[in-house]
Amino acid sequence: MRGIGWIVAAALVGQSLPAAAQTRPDQQAFFALYKELVETNTVVDVGSCTQARDQVAARMKAAGYTDQDLTPFSVPDHSRDGGLVAVLKGSDPKAKPMLLLAHIDVVAAKREDWVRDPFKLIEEGGYYYGRGSVDDKAMAAIWADAMIRFKQSGYKPKRTIKLALTCGEETTYAFNGAEWLAKNQPDLIAAEFALNEGGGGRYGKDGKRELLAIQVGEKAAQNFTFTTTNPGGHSSQPVPDNAIYELADALKRVQGYEFPIKFTDTTRAFFGMVAKAPTTPRPMADAITSLLANPNDAAADRIVSLDKAMHSTLRTTCVATLLKAGHAENALPQSATANINCRIFPGESVDETLAKLKELAGPKVTVTANMPIRPIGIPPKLDPKITAPMKTLADKYFPGVPMLPSMSTGATDGIFLEAIGIPVYGAPGVFIDSDFSGVHGLNERIRVESLYTGRDYLFDLVKAYAG
Repeated sequence: MRGIGWIVAAALVGQSLPAAAQTRPDQQAFFALYKELVETNTVVDVGSCTQARDQVAARMKAAGYTDQDLTPFSVPDHSRDGGLVAVLKGSDPKAKPMLLLAHIDVVAAKREDWVRDPFKLIEEGGYYYGRGSVDDKAMAAIWADAMIRFKQSGYKPKRTIKLALTCGEETTYAFNGAEWLAKNQPDLIAAEFALNEGGGGRYGKDGKRELLAIQVGEKAAQNFTFTTTNPGGHSSQPVPDNAIYELADALKRVQGYEFPIKFTDTTRAFFGMVAKAPTTPRPMADAITSLLANPNDAAADRIVSLDKAMHSTLRTTCVATLLKAGHAENALPQSATANINCRIFPGESVDETLAKLKELAGPKVTVTANMPIRPIGIPPKLDPKITAPMKTLADKYFPGVPMLPSMSTGATDGIFLEAIGIPVYGAPGVFIDSDFSGVHGLNERIRVESLYTGRDYLFDLVKAYAG
């Protein structure tokens, strides 16, 4: 998950929060689904997405969905990594379907590291704590709950609504359900557009809502390996040729290189809004304005890139993340390797990035692209048909809170759907704290108020598109 460009929140006006409401019968039913989902361990190779999938499917069947409406899927060698596609048929055959996407796997969590059991949903101090309480079981539960409520109420959408709950998003080498569906069952998930994670909202340190973001596009995450080899020898007789030094020199060249600045429609709109924010410092605002006019303005780039999030939003980035070298403390190294993690700007390919890394590494270093190789990032259009309903409902639920379009510098499963022509938008609505609420870290949590209000917002948003 996730990578919202939380950059200008400090400059924006906050909003006081109402007390959380959990008394409606529909909220109680939702909580039971959410709790069951969070408390089902879905860490890849440890727990079971298939179990979680089956639990959701059972609730959907109880609400009136038939076997024809529900398609559970998995592959034999990844039987615990199953997913589910559910379909609520629309009344207008001319209206193209919409897709609700969420992953149900989670990042690993060790009980000894957490204050509370990560696989027990615990309410404390106005928060729900638990692994996946935000990423991404909040959205998975909200989408599944909406589909159940639609069926129970007899709601007849004009547009067919599809739901895909998938596994494998959090682990690079896992079986990825979204990728599998895109390659093997594209007709099953075919849609005019999809709503996914990646958007959301942020609270300030004072507990007030500061910002809403719509994710419109994302970078492609790709790993590369740098390798140097050498005959080695006794460390008492060093020679100039040294695998570690050659690798280190190559890594320093990568460190010193800046990929060129590029803009999508989304990032251009985002930076334009940042520049106009009333309390954005003048040097920063002027530098952004200069870059929008001339992406080759090196002086402006230096100022804007002081903000690490802005720096990453402007360009492809590559950084060394792992090192391995040598075989004995008293021997010259026979090999040295490094992992380079790149986040590739939309429209740029893995091959283009590989060619640049080879150029930087030099002739003594072998550079390879690691499997799996991700698709090229394809930025969706900043389409008013998508953004306008989000803004209209945000004005109702979160009056006065600014909404910005953003490109994720992280990665979601949306990139697999965009590769087959389905534009994916990270929906706003669920707010998290300014420290990212422990997502991927310790003591992951979500405010109770945020979960229930976000649920209502997203329910109405789906109806706005479907009806």
